[in-house]
Amino acid sequence: MAFSIPGRVKCRNEFRQLCLTCGFLLVLVIYVKWNVSGSGCPVTNQIVINEADEGKGEELRAGKPRDEEDIAETRHSVGREEFRGMNGLEKKYNLVIVGAGLSGAVMAERASKLLGLKSLVIDKRDHIGGNCYDYIDEHGIRTSKYGVHIFHTKHDRVKDYVQQYSEWIPYEHRVIAKATDIDGKTKFVPMPPNQQTVNMLFHENITSKEEMVEWLDKRRPSKETGGQGYRPRNGEEMAISRVGKELYEMLIKPYTKKQWNKYPKELDAEVFTRLPYREDRDDRYFDDPWQHLPKDGYTKMFENMLLKDPKITVRVDVDYFKVMDSLPEHDLLIFTGPIDAYFASKGLPKLEYRSIFWEKEYLEPNAKIFQPAWVVNYPEADVNWTRISEYKHSPNQPTGVKEYPGTVVYREYSTDVGDPYYPVPNKRNKELYLKYQAMSKAEQGVKFVGRLASYKYFNMDQAILNALEFFDTEIETLRWT
Repeated sequence: MAFSIPGRVKCRNEFRQLCLTCGFLLVLVIYVKWNVSGSGCPVTNQIVINEADEGKGEELRAGKPRDEEDIAETRHSVGREEFRGMNGLEKKYNLVIVGAGLSGAVMAERASKLLGLKSLVIDKRDHIGGNCYDYIDEHGIRTSKYGVHIFHTKHDRVKDYVQQYSEWIPYEHRVIAKATDIDGKTKFVPMPPNQQTVNMLFHENITSKEEMVEWLDKRRPSKETGGQGYRPRNGEEMAISRVGKELYEMLIKPYTKKQWNKYPKELDAEVFTRLPYREDRDDRYFDDPWQHLPKDGYTKMFENMLLKDPKITVRVDVDYFKVMDSLPEHDLLIFTGPIDAYFASKGLPKLEYRSIFWEKEYLEPNAKIFQPAWVVNYPEADVNWTRISEYKHSPNQPTGVKEYPGTVVYREYSTDVGDPYYPVPNKRNKELYLKYQAMSKAEQGVKFVGRLASYKYFNMDQAILNALEFFDTEIETLRWT
């Protein structure tokens, strides 16, 4: 029996509808499987850095991934002019300043504002700001390229100075350490050690300053054991004299070994002279009266200091030692780099520095954050890193960052290789530095300033104060025509 034409059309329509329904169901199954299996947006602490799906959180946040030009423009906020190398320079400057960090920036700014001098500032890195340099990364999070920088000071001169070039927001930094208590259980305790630290690690119930002092005194060298004129001979003895043997063994000794690749006994006592601890429940990391962060980041502050002044010319990605023979004419060179690098041709041994390596991971945890604080120290020897930083906790993040699905963490390792960060304070290096210092004083037409030139660790406020005072005595007093 043959089908009529209307019957064949009806059958064909029903078949088409069946195919469409099957296709829809197939797509639905694939969609559900894709999203549930974790092939798309990662869940919990799944690491996606360097994977094809990195930045999936960015798509969820902004609706589209950021393109490479946008990322580069945000990260490198200096303009094209600063990347011209030695091209387009004037024939003469009053000052050539090597280094666009805190010391170099203060020198150039003061020279222009107070004396009307022209400066050429060069830096071998591809940005200004030195180790303070920060930027908005590819995930939209303000990040510091060279580790966490918290501004704190007790000096009114420094506070007044930095407020000229940035808005600041109050922030009191708190650090947590991952440690093991006397029962072998993991605890996250305040650092520097305070009453709560002792209570958590040793199951004490200290509630007053007097009780805390008594607990410490039982563990510190007494006049009977140390002698009336007891003076610590090295870092270990100094640390124990401040926090006692138990806290020293648990929190200080293993962390120092990772940080310096030396035990405290191998370091000068003066390194631990100011080892912080609290006799009360104060859990702030610093106790300076003025603790703030720049509202728009440190790099913006440097831009306001250097890039908006017509008397200051900046060139980045320029290595002084490669261009030293082709510099423009100048009255004075100010060198803020490592003093031993400047005198490398003199045949003296190198000074020792510790450097830092950062391992970056992008995560999308369920809680939107990875750890309970911006910085968590890891003093124990079970891991190689010294601390983990999670910048999403910082209060000067762009609006909405706290709600992003992703976060970025940095594991920090102390190394002997890389840019110089921390001078190693021992007898050998102190004696060697004195030889370099003597040569620097005899060097004509050059002034040395800053932590690397002084072979001394400075906090940010100390670096600024040192530069301001150096300018007062060494630059402003010169005869300028």
